[in-house]
Amino acid sequence: MSTGADQEGPGHDLGTWSFERLRAMAVNEHGSHLEAVRIVAQERAYFSDGPAGARRQWAKLSLLANRRAHGDSPEGRTRAATQDFMLRMWVIDRLGPDDDDPDWSPDTLASDTLDALRLTPSQAGALADHWRESAIEQIRELRWHKNLTAHLAGLAGHLEPGPTRDLLLAWVEVRPRLP
Repeated sequence: MSTGADQEGPGHDLGTWSFERLRAMAVNEHGSHLEAVRIVAQERAYFSDGPAGARRQWAKLSLLANRRAHGDSPEGRTRAATQDFMLRMWVIDRLGPDDDDPDWSPDTLASDTLDALRLTPSQAGALADHWRESAIEQIRELRWHKNLTAHLAGLAGHLEPGPTRDLLLAWVEVRPRLP
């Protein structure tokens, strides 16, 4: 026997669901349902004409779904981190930074990004110079680094001068050379 929840599950138009209902799904579901919640919540954050606080709530919901959706594989972690970083950067740019909330803090985003990178800018640059001769695994890692650093040019503008900002700018310089 099918329950009401089954009949109104992820196959139905999640775009019509309330925030509370989507949040409950993000907390209770697993797998591909979370990706659907992530997308709907992100779209509402991006395209809502509501107040900044409501848009931040939608972005938080998207982050929650994203953080729960991806597995522990390197590919899954990289995809989740890339989506996380890009949405956080969008909120910081469009709705403003908020140092009281780590998701909207430029300093925290910079730290989280640098923690996700396995290579230094100089290592990535040296490997990028000969990427065509590299093994597929190395090319994949360079590509992941390119994806993980896509937001750094904008983020650097939100940081005070110092070592962290300098490191982000080094990544901005090397990024175009990555495959």
